[in-house]
Amino acid sequence: MLGGLALGNIDTVLMDSWYATTKTMLMIHDLGKTFFCPLKSNRLVDDSGTRPYTNVSELQWSDHELTHGKLVKVKGFPDAFTLKLFRVQVSTNRTEYIVTNDLAQDSLADAQQASATRWKIEQLHREEKQLTGCEKCQARINRSQRNHICLATLAWIVLTQAAHKAGKTIYQQKLEPLQQFVADQWRNPATTFAL
Repeated sequence: MLGGLALGNIDTVLMDSWYATTKTMLMIHDLGKTFFCPLKSNRLVDDSGTRPYTNVSELQWSDHELTHGKLVKVKGFPDAFTLKLFRVQVSTNRTEYIVTNDLAQDSLADAQQASATRWKIEQLHREEKQLTGCEKCQARINRSQRNHICLATLAWIVLTQAAHKAGKTIYQQKLEPLQQFVADQWRNPATTFAL
């Protein structure tokens, strides 16, 4: 998956906690790229260098660390390898712990921006799969697969634009014609059945 990363003009890798493995993060670091990824709340880290590893959600944060992040060691990484950890309040009941290998990074706003961008990408993929049938392509020829993905993406773009224009969610926008059709059929069925 990351084989072509070294060759491309990519500077920063944003990933979900699913991919936040020691092996993946070390590989990205060894390629000279910066990464931002959330850690699960039970990931073991140490911010002191002297205490045993503890869950990232149990760390104590000073006011300075809340705005500028803190250096931590993540269990399973080489001893001298430290990462910068940010505590990002995503909503009133959800906190993300974003880690980066860019130790010069000291802005919570940048970590929040990386988290928001990652979430938008994840949202795009989820909506595209759920609403356009992008993953249901039965074609075996590369060109047909590319055409299917391209048209599914185009359908997602059109659906998203229509939803924004109507002030609705993309899910409401897709279901509205079907709901109207069902309501019309209940009032005046196109086909009648004899029992």
